[in-house]
Amino acid sequence: MKRIYTTIILLLGFLIFAFFKSDQTAKHTQTPLVGILQLTSHPALDSIHKGIIAGLKAEGFTVGKNLRVDFQNAQNDQSNLKSMSQRFYNENANVMIGIATPAAQSLANTTSKTPIVMGAISDPVGAGLVKDLDHPGGNITGVMHREPIAKQLELIQKLMPTLQTVGILHTSSDDSSAAEVKEFTELAKQAGITLKEYTITSTNDIAQVSATMASEVQAIYIPNDNTVASGFQTVLKNADQNKIPVFPSTADMTKQGGLATVSVSQFELGKMTGKMTAQILKGKDPAQMPIEYPTNGITYLNLKQAKRLGLHVPNTLINKIQHQGVVIK
Repeated sequence: MKRIYTTIILLLGFLIFAFFKSDQTAKHTQTPLVGILQLTSHPALDSIHKGIIAGLKAEGFTVGKNLRVDFQNAQNDQSNLKSMSQRFYNENANVMIGIATPAAQSLANTTSKTPIVMGAISDPVGAGLVKDLDHPGGNITGVMHREPIAKQLELIQKLMPTLQTVGILHTSSDDSSAAEVKEFTELAKQAGITLKEYTITSTNDIAQVSATMASEVQAIYIPNDNTVASGFQTVLKNADQNKIPVFPSTADMTKQGGLATVSVSQFELGKMTGKMTAQILKGKDPAQMPIEYPTNGITYLNLKQAKRLGLHVPNTLINKIQHQGVVIK
């Protein structure tokens, strides 16, 4: 009898364990999975990632509680983008998020059915991700990263009223920077400023190209370009040696040593992305969700860098930026 009782107890124990194990597995399976694919590591993209998590939480989705997140960083490697995109597909992710254009394009090439949310893409139409900003119509929607280029150039002219020649550095194959390069070029021409264009194919080119550029222009403009952002310190080093100010298109690069910019918040871009992702998790169809983008920019002035370059900034301008934007001292 003891053996029978022992067997029954062991059997009951096994059944109880199996039940709870099965219940936990079922709950894990029912918890939605979001795959986040980031092109590479640098402050701007990292801020977008943080904003995404905050946006999801604001809509009731907390990682580890009622949401699973698989975050993958491709470190600017195309083969990584492809394999990581496939990973999300194999995991049956409920929604995939692409931070930066190449990441979103890789996800789009992997599936035409799983919802994809673009995390701050400069030109969704030009990148071939959607056909129309108001009516995406497929499995892709998201947030557009649109910087106020006209206000950026206006700020540059206020800081350098006698400016005649500007160099612009970008990656020749980067769709994310193409739209900004085109707009800045047209605006500079209208303002009577000579623009010299310098292109790179990878971060390996930055040192030589930026050194040449810094010796030939009065100022440097950096569009929203992920490859250039990865090697931004090299650009700054060459520019500083020639006492040339660098005007980035993003706040993060201005904080790193750029002189000034008018930029949208990368964190807010991410937060908008997270909120759109949450709406899809709640059942909304991405085909019916227009592309979103922020409309207001914040002015950033790196006064510390201005002093290092020996550039005089009028007190009236400093005071105005202090009241309406951010002055880095």
